[in-house]
Amino acid sequence: MKNTLLRDNKKTRWTMLLILSFVMFAAYVASDNIFAVESTLLGDNYKVSGSEYSSLAGAYSIFNVYFLMIIFGGLILDKKGIRFTGIFSALLMVVGIAMLTFSMFRIPELVAAGEVMNVVSIPLMGTMRTAAIPAVLGIGIYGVGAEIAGITVTKAIAKWFVGYEMALAMGLQLALARLGTGLAYGATPGIVKFFDGSIGVAVLIGLVLLGIGLLTFLFYCAYDKKLDKQIAAEGIKDEADNSEEEFHLKDVLEVVKNPAFWLIALLCLLFYAAVNPFLKYSTGLMVNKFGIDETLAGLFPSILPMGCIVLTPLFGGIYDKKGHGADLMILGAILITAVHLIFALPANTSSVIAFILMVCLGIGFALLPSAMWPSIAKIMPAKLLGTTMALTFFIQNIGFIYVPKAINAIQQNTAEGDYFWFSMFFAGLGLVALLLAVAVKLLDKKKHYGLQLPNIQ
Repeated sequence: MKNTLLRDNKKTRWTMLLILSFVMFAAYVASDNIFAVESTLLGDNYKVSGSEYSSLAGAYSIFNVYFLMIIFGGLILDKKGIRFTGIFSALLMVVGIAMLTFSMFRIPELVAAGEVMNVVSIPLMGTMRTAAIPAVLGIGIYGVGAEIAGITVTKAIAKWFVGYEMALAMGLQLALARLGTGLAYGATPGIVKFFDGSIGVAVLIGLVLLGIGLLTFLFYCAYDKKLDKQIAAEGIKDEADNSEEEFHLKDVLEVVKNPAFWLIALLCLLFYAAVNPFLKYSTGLMVNKFGIDETLAGLFPSILPMGCIVLTPLFGGIYDKKGHGADLMILGAILITAVHLIFALPANTSSVIAFILMVCLGIGFALLPSAMWPSIAKIMPAKLLGTTMALTFFIQNIGFIYVPKAINAIQQNTAEGDYFWFSMFFAGLGLVALLLAVAVKLLDKKKHYGLQLPNIQ
C-alpha cells in the first residue's frame, strides 16, 4: 500500500536526496580545490616539488588501499547502518581537511621566512618536506571518510528510492557532487588570486562547507530513524539497511565470486583513473600545451563536472525508463578514449578544441556512472550492497594511488609542455575500460541481470 512510509512521499524522499547530495557536494569542493591551482603550488610561495604534488594527488587513497580502510568502512556500514557510518565518515572528512588547511597556511609562512624544511622519505607516502606531511596525511584521512561517505550515500539512496526513480536519484546525487568539483576548479584560481596567492583560504572554505554538511546529515538521521520505525511497524523486510543482521565472511565471498562484480569493479577503476587523476593535472595541461592563463585554466576542467550536473540525471532517467545500462557504459568509455587520443595529437594546441574536448569528456563522464552504479544494485542483493560498494571503491582507489605516480614518471621523462605520452596513457586506460564494458554487456546476456531493462517497473 502506497503513501504509508516516509519514502513513499515524493517531497520527503527528494528532500533526503538533497541533503545527501549536499554532503557529497561539500566533500568534492574540499578535496578538489587545491588541484585547481597546480602552478601556484609549484610556484615560489609553496615550492611544492613534482614528487610532493604526486603524493598529494595520490594521498586520497593511501589508507583506503594499503590499510583496507574502505573495506572496513563497508563492513561497518552493513553492520552499524547508515546513520552511524554517515556521521563517522563526515567527522573523518572534517578532521582530514582541517589538517590540510593548517598545512596550506603553514607552508608559505615557512617559505617566506626562509626556514629550511627537512626532506624525508616516508613509506607509502613518498619523499616530501616535513611541513607537507600534515597535508598528505590530512588528504589520506579525508579520503577514508569520503569513500565511506560515498558508499553510505549510495546505500541511503537505495533505501529511500527502492521501487522509485533510483537511477535518476543516483544520477542527481552524482551531478550535485560534481557541481562541487566544478566550483572548485572554476572558482579556486580566482579566490587564490584575490587573497594574494593564499591557497589556505580556499581550503578553509571547503572545511566550512564540510562542517555544514555534517550538521545537515544529522537532520537526515532524524528522518532516517523515523523511516526505520515505520518499516518495523509495517513488518516490512527492508534489505537496503540490514544493520541488525550479523555479518558473515561468506557474504564477502559471495561478492567476490560474482564475475559481474569484477567486471564492473575493474571498469570503475579504469574509468575513474582515466578521469579523476586527469583533472588534477588538467590545469597544467591547459597552461603548458594550450597557452591558457592559469586564472582561466581552471574553468576548462570545470566544464566536465558542470556537464555532469545536467547529463547524469538525464542519462539516469533514460536508464530508469528505457534501460540499456550496458550500452550507456560502452558509449561513455568510447567517448573518454577518443577524447584522450585527440588530446595526444601534437598539432592540437587550439584552446577551442580543448574546450570541445572537455565538453565531450564531460558527456562521457556522465554516461558511464549514470548506468554503472545502479547496475551494481541489480547484480548484487541489497543486503550486500554496502560490502559490494566498499570492495568496488577499494579497487577504484588503487588507480587513484598509482596513476599520479605513473604520470609523475611520464612527466619526468618527457620535455616540459609535451603531453603526448601523458594523454596516450589515459587513452589506454579508456580503451581497456571499453573492452570491460563490452564484456559486461555480454555477461548480462548470459546471466540475465537485467542491466538492459528499465529500472521503473
